[in-house]
Amino acid sequence: MNIRVLLVEDSQIALVLLKRILNSSPEIDVVGEAHTGLEALKLIPQVQPDVICTDLHMPYMNGLELTTEVMTLYPRPILVISVSVQTDDSRNIFQLLDAGAVDIFPKPTLGLLADDEVFRNELINKIKILSGVKVFRKRRKLPTQNLLVENLAAFSDQSFARPKVVVIGASTGGPQALKELLSKLPLDFPLPVICIQHIYVGFLQGLLDWLAVGCRLPIQIAQPGDLPKPGRIYFAPEQQHLELDAMGRFIYSDSPPVAGHRPSVTVTFTSVAKFYGQACVGILLTGMGRDGAEGMQAIARAGGFTIAQDEASSIVFGMPKAAVELGAAQQVLPIHAIAPRLLSLLQNNFLDF
Repeated sequence: MNIRVLLVEDSQIALVLLKRILNSSPEIDVVGEAHTGLEALKLIPQVQPDVICTDLHMPYMNGLELTTEVMTLYPRPILVISVSVQTDDSRNIFQLLDAGAVDIFPKPTLGLLADDEVFRNELINKIKILSGVKVFRKRRKLPTQNLLVENLAAFSDQSFARPKVVVIGASTGGPQALKELLSKLPLDFPLPVICIQHIYVGFLQGLLDWLAVGCRLPIQIAQPGDLPKPGRIYFAPEQQHLELDAMGRFIYSDSPPVAGHRPSVTVTFTSVAKFYGQACVGILLTGMGRDGAEGMQAIARAGGFTIAQDEASSIVFGMPKAAVELGAAQQVLPIHAIAPRLLSLLQNNFLDF
């Protein structure tokens, strides 16, 4: 069955070109067109799109306002296609993601061209990916629940060392999940937190600036040679793997991508597990694919503690699900419960699991 797309764009020229690009794929049908967010809201119940592509700047109701309304009334995966989501437009980008947009796609600054093959292929690929994203779910039994029960039983008799580091991996939906988790950590949080987020080149600093607004702890890009310090949040750099050397200091690596990613969650998780062993907490959040699953397994095998975000609160359950299926996730929790669980583990000296 073809992917049904609703286009929302106030420029008639851009609308024609986007429609031509999408209709060139035999797997996509453009089932509706709207020039404003208000028109789009009326069309959604009629055309029942699988994916909504919207501009940001439109009269009467802009893309941000439309995203907010759609996620309240007719939840659908939303892709924002705009000239105002470039690398220097971080405020727009993260407002849109916060409102519920799944992804953004910058229009070429020199304008759309019907024969731009790179833009065409990237756009079609994004639509295909978004068509499989579930943005609204009722809570239901996880398909892997029986496996999870077995994992909990297997780990329930173990005791854990007091942790010295927290490492977090995320991909699609990660900015929203990281905001929820990191904003709940107190000013006196006693551990370093190392994060790996798959993100477009040029957008990392914008993500950090956006997260910093609601976070009590300082956030920075990890620098080579630095030792992770308690009460600080570190992010892997763009286009480099983040690892630890034999002294526990940050190092960068430009070795090939792992599972299609550099930085890779698995690379960092594995390195942290090697250095910290059982004194490590690994947390795997929403994301497409399976990056991080083997890394979480390395943490579990080293005796550390592992948490995966649950399906109901994940934009994409791919990465956490892969970890659960490997038997690497000792607990599976909704995003709002992960920070409180981490804090309770620290308060109870990690022996109450």
